[in-house]
Amino acid sequence: MDFRISADDRVGAPKDRQNKPKPRNAADGGQRVEPSMGQSMAFSVDEVRPGGSGGGKPPKPPKKSPRKGKAEPVRQRKKKRSGGFLMGLLWWGFVACLWGGLAVIGIIVYYGAQLPAADTWAIPERPPNIRILAADGSLISNRGQTGGEAITFRELPQYVPAAFIASEDRRFMSHFGVDPIGLVSVAIESVQARDITRGASTLTQQVAKNLFLTPDQTLGRKVQEAILAIWLEQNFTKEEILELYMNRVYFGAGATGIEAAAQTYFGVSARNLSLGQAAMLVGILPAPSAYNPKANPEKARERQQIVLNLMAREGYITQAEADAARIDPNQTIRTVVAGSESYVADWVESLMTAYIGEIKSDVVVQTTIDYKMQKDAEFIVKEQVAAEGPKRGFSQGALVAMDVDGTVRAMVGGVDYQQSQYNRAVTAKRQPGSTFKPFVYMAAMEKGYTPETLAEDAQFDYNGWSPRNASGKYAGTVTLRQGLAYSLNTIAARLAIDVTPEKVIEVAMRMGISSNLTPVPSIALGTQEVNLLELTSAYAPFANGGMGVIPNVITKISDVEGNVLYEASNAGPGRVVDPNVLAEMNDMLKTAVEVGTGRGANLGGWDFAGKTGTSQNARDALFVGYTSAMVTGVWLGNDNDTKTTLSGGNVPANIWSEFMTKAHEGKSPASIPGGSYAGQLIAQQVVDPNTGMPAIDPATGQPQVQYVDGGTGQPVQTMTDPATGQVVAIDPATGQPIDGLAPISGQSANPPIQTGTMVDPVTGQPVQQFDPTTGMPLDQGQIVQYDANGQAIDPVTGFPLQQPSNGFGQAPIDPETGLPMTLIVDPATGEQVWVPSAPTSQSPGQIIPPGQVQQQPVYQEERSQRTLMDLIFGN
Repeated sequence: MDFRISADDRVGAPKDRQNKPKPRNAADGGQRVEPSMGQSMAFSVDEVRPGGSGGGKPPKPPKKSPRKGKAEPVRQRKKKRSGGFLMGLLWWGFVACLWGGLAVIGIIVYYGAQLPAADTWAIPERPPNIRILAADGSLISNRGQTGGEAITFRELPQYVPAAFIASEDRRFMSHFGVDPIGLVSVAIESVQARDITRGASTLTQQVAKNLFLTPDQTLGRKVQEAILAIWLEQNFTKEEILELYMNRVYFGAGATGIEAAAQTYFGVSARNLSLGQAAMLVGILPAPSAYNPKANPEKARERQQIVLNLMAREGYITQAEADAARIDPNQTIRTVVAGSESYVADWVESLMTAYIGEIKSDVVVQTTIDYKMQKDAEFIVKEQVAAEGPKRGFSQGALVAMDVDGTVRAMVGGVDYQQSQYNRAVTAKRQPGSTFKPFVYMAAMEKGYTPETLAEDAQFDYNGWSPRNASGKYAGTVTLRQGLAYSLNTIAARLAIDVTPEKVIEVAMRMGISSNLTPVPSIALGTQEVNLLELTSAYAPFANGGMGVIPNVITKISDVEGNVLYEASNAGPGRVVDPNVLAEMNDMLKTAVEVGTGRGANLGGWDFAGKTGTSQNARDALFVGYTSAMVTGVWLGNDNDTKTTLSGGNVPANIWSEFMTKAHEGKSPASIPGGSYAGQLIAQQVVDPNTGMPAIDPATGQPQVQYVDGGTGQPVQTMTDPATGQVVAIDPATGQPIDGLAPISGQSANPPIQTGTMVDPVTGQPVQQFDPTTGMPLDQGQIVQYDANGQAIDPVTGFPLQQPSNGFGQAPIDPETGLPMTLIVDPATGEQVWVPSAPTSQSPGQIIPPGQVQQQPVYQEERSQRTLMDLIFGN
């Protein structure tokens, strides 16, 4: 055995470091103690004796000799601590989490401080929706920023909200607004894919983003989104949050909210969605522009299958139900195409502010539209444009149909609303061509001419303007009936110059034209632009017996609780056409469709009338016609105003005929009003024959009223029945009611004049009426009303009558007669001069041509019975 002497036992070592023998324990029992591993004996030998026993190799010399005079202590090995690395890892992990938590808190506090005070947070009001209904209550469209009304959670089938939860946030019912599990899973997936695989926002966070925040993808926005989501969860139920989400999320194609999406894509209410439809709508949400079935049916089908599988996995439906709800890959996805009724919806939306002011909540609008009639009109216009457009060079069409009281029943603003939302029936203004001529002829009838008055169809020049007939042919002497029926431009131009363009404008506006018109002679040829709606409504007085109308499409507006905000009334302009003039106009316009340019129109069994119109180079082609039940106008042309080969008498007349035939199905034919007031009492104001002013009742201070027999124009004695309040004609000899004269309702203290000529109660003869403002005689047949002060007023506008503007200011007064002087053209110099007023020597059956006519026509006193075709072609 080898022995070593430690440094402490060496000679000269300190006593306290010398090893001393330890006493034996009694327990040792005298047994020999063997040295063990890690222990040293009480003594040792510093060096091995040479040649000592053991026979082993001598030990290697030590690597480093100990310093002399100093012994080195024996170094004991440190015992390793078990689990040291894990504990360190946990420790530093704890420290990191602590600092990370503090950093997160700091970030939350920093971005949270940028939000408004929590006590001011509130759910923003949803933009109001305008729900537009047809006359039968069927939905036409929704208008507003969202495109659909809000709908409650409990109104939906259970699988609709289930589809949202399964697809968008499957732990929605359990998390507190933020889903930590979802965040971790998305983080792991993103790390593995080395890219962001999907969003981690909960439904509540998406609601917070949609309601309060911008869509910016920044850290600050995400932090604020989480804060607001937690606030929503604390203040609203899960059901309310999900309802907010479904009504505010965007589905593409302008549809915000589940109801708007259901109507936009499938034409049904969200209350009636099928399982497959609900899954397809929810599948749109990740990318509305790319996944919607209108833009990409294949992608929409794939997304639908994903949503259905998720619903089955979450247990909302069975796998069998999911398989049954899938759309067959070979089946076309049918979505709703916005039709012509959308033009009506746009028009209605544009009227809302004028009717009820600013809209602050959802409203329901009841319209006058006949849905079947609307679809018939759309189909007919689209079909005719497709069939005839390529051949005749036109691509667009419009149609307006209304009852004779102005109630709009159908409106087509273009061929395809999907491609163009421009409303050619309301917004577009185009030249009406010859459809404007009836207003020129009506002004002539009011001046005293008749349908049989003769005029010269020949070229002439007036101040550099030389109107020409479209055919280039001229018939010579013709009647006004023929001039209107065959749309002779020279006759209309002569009439406009004769009655003055100002008078033509006054008649047109009284009938219903509302566009600004310039008083120039060429107005006779329909060169000034109007829209189809106002043009059609201006024909309504011809159809209804002479009463002005205001086109109306809205009958009632109410809020969602049923409170009425607006309701239409029957008020209108009143009578705008004298009965005799009305009869003459209807007679001429019937001739226009019987033998004239409108003979291509046909409506079996019905009495109808109308007028064609074609603008220069056939850029516009129109037909406006009417029966005693309905008025319809049709326009065809191009948006870029290029020429076509159309005329008002071909395709427009065909469209009118086809539509009106369908619109009159099931109705009993009735004649167009003839204008006779025979058998009726007519209220008139008494006119003082000396002054031409209304006679004032000294007891009431109001204009005196008399009643005449509508058939003879003679004054009759009347009395008011105290039981009924009706005014009854009395035979002065017997004191009994006169048979054959129907009583009328009692009149107000200041009733309007309802027909033309005033009668002197003394002589019973018509008296000349004078405009109290200008002192000028009023044209015979002009409709006059007076206010309580005796001021003559326009029956349409209610404003005082003024002398038509002539461009030279007010007419000077003739000092000899006291009457305004007349402006004429001196045939010698061609200049306009003022001359004293004098009674006209013109007979009612002739028209004096304008002063600038180069060839004076020779008028024939006899009224030729030849047709215009005979005159033109020499037969």
